[in-house]
Amino acid sequence: MKKLICISIFFILSSISYAQKPVVTDEDVAIELVTKEMDEVFQSEDFLKKKNKKYADIKGKMVVDIGVIQSGKVATFFKVESDVTNIDFINFMSEYILTHKFKFKLQKKQRFKIRYTITF
Repeated sequence: MKKLICISIFFILSSISYAQKPVVTDEDVAIELVTKEMDEVFQSEDFLKKKNKKYADIKGKMVVDIGVIQSGKVATFFKVESDVTNIDFINFMSEYILTHKFKFKLQKKQRFKIRYTITF
């Protein structure tokens, strides 16, 4: 019985270590990962459903700065320029991006600001 418990604990701990997010240290890699993940987010069914529910007629482009912190969370969102003038939509985008958590982490006390262009 003890052997079975030890084996079970080993497998549980092994699976936890594999589930950890990778740690990114290079800014170029972070930029690439953020761009790829944001592309996926803005083409996802969840995002499109939420956007089209209230803002189906919004078309254009937004250039934003996204600040990513150690835990992989989005810490800051800043609209650099935009074809979109609807303030409610810009606030919707801000909230949507600020609640996103990336599939990677940064090193301790590391943070990156990434410029990203969104086209609707």
